[in-house]
Amino acid sequence: MTTSGIAIGQGLALDPGCIEWQFVRAAGPGGQNVNKVSTAVELTCHLDRSGLPDEVIRRALALAGRRATADRRLLISAQRHRSQGLNREDAMARLVELLGRAAIRPRARIPTRPGRGARERRLQDKRVRSQVKQTRSRGALD
Repeated sequence: MTTSGIAIGQGLALDPGCIEWQFVRAAGPGGQNVNKVSTAVELTCHLDRSGLPDEVIRRALALAGRRATADRRLLISAQRHRSQGLNREDAMARLVELLGRAAIRPRARIPTRPGRGARERRLQDKRVRSQVKQTRSRGALD
């Protein structure tokens, strides 16, 4: 839609103004660097300010699960890498991937009926099962 946004697919773009970055100290490997440098990234995307259609936002919130907040924000935390730049790229890639999946409208399910062969197989299985149970009950009475 907009030319200056972040492309997420399906002809949609995300307004960069809806993204906030916060940098915190990461847990895990890194030696002394882990105590001095804030390499972990917390990305917050305000979906109401994103410029995306409401149906895409609803699907994104559903896909995000516990990463979504009640005030329609997406929270993505990245600390896989030891550098802030790589973690920032990782968080942005995960956001774009999630919104790209939300941009795809799911196909409506067309209800179908079972075919003749499937109905016959089901009835045959029921007859076999019934026969097994009848033979069990007869054997117990003798």
